[in-house]
Amino acid sequence: MQVTDKLVEDLANLSRLSFNEQEKEEIKKDLQKMISFVNKLNEVNTDGVEPLLHMTDAVNVYREDIVQGSMRKEEALLNAPAADGNYFKVPKVIKK
Repeated sequence: MQVTDKLVEDLANLSRLSFNEQEKEEIKKDLQKMISFVNKLNEVNTDGVEPLLHMTDAVNVYREDIVQGSMRKEEALLNAPAADGNYFKVPKVIKK
């Protein structure tokens, strides 16, 4: 597969990005390198190799769900940069 200007423009349009000419050339080179790498992987003989479903053989590595106490409100508020009584005080993010 050859990376063309049209392909880069189509990808930019789909991703809602805009590039200048220098950036387009760099992207073309990078895309061509990626395609070359994938084509190189296609040369590897994978006959008899089972597809990999997980990166490890570990099964059910989750901890037991044990009910235990949590931090008291007063302790949590000690770590806050700003607090107002029983609550964390945060900057206003919604404008009226």
